Amino acid sequence: MPKPFPKEFREDVVRVARSGDAPVSQIAKDFGISESCVHRWLAINDVEQGKRPGMAGSESAELGELRKRNTLPEQENEVLRRAAAYLSQANLPGKNVPARPRAGRRRYPRHGDVSGAHDRQAALLPLAGRPRDRG
Repeated sequence: MPKPFPKEFREDVVRVARSGDAPVSQIAKDFGISESCVHRWLAINDVEQGKRPGMAGSESAELGELRKRNTLPEQENEVLRRAAAYLSQANLPGKNVPARPRAGRRRYPRHGDVSGAHDRQAALLPLAGRPRDRG
């Protein structure tokens, strides 16, 4: 994208074009810009002066700033909405019942919570490090 022209330059081009002394093609050639650029600057100037419907540059900048400021509360509301939905699911009746019968059990055989652990526990005791006889 080409570098934008200074505001004073654009205002000069629009002022000369509005005077009507020369055709737009000649004005564009004299200033070294394209003819479509002159037409676009004239249209923007008409909007800013209220001659044509549209949004002026200052209004557009303000609208962009307001949209940026509006996104943060929207994101915060979405997070709070999801958190409320998650927490409300935890309080529903029937959620205290485990999905499977073994879901609440520990899976460590040394704690004795897994079925058949008493058989394995006796076998693990000698390996668990009983004090040795030092003599």
